[in-house]
Amino acid sequence: MSMLTIRNLDKSLKAELRITAAKHGVSMEEQARIILRNALMPRKNEKGLGSKIHRYFKDSGGIELELPKRSLPRSSPDFSEP
Repeated sequence: MSMLTIRNLDKSLKAELRITAAKHGVSMEEQARIILRNALMPRKNEKGLGSKIHRYFKDSGGIELELPKRSLPRSSPDFSEP
């Protein structure tokens, strides 16, 4: 494992890190590792754009759309006679 030292960290940023770590019940060091891992490592079970959009808006409550009635499908053309 490597070691990383971060200098000149804003006091407000450090305070936010401390609060977030406390909410998750981990140390500030572990919380920093979690943040870096989430920001930099690719997600293996990441889905497509639709899933990302859904995840972004899922807490907004959604919206009900009224869809137009569908018509019956057209019959297939008859190619049996030239």
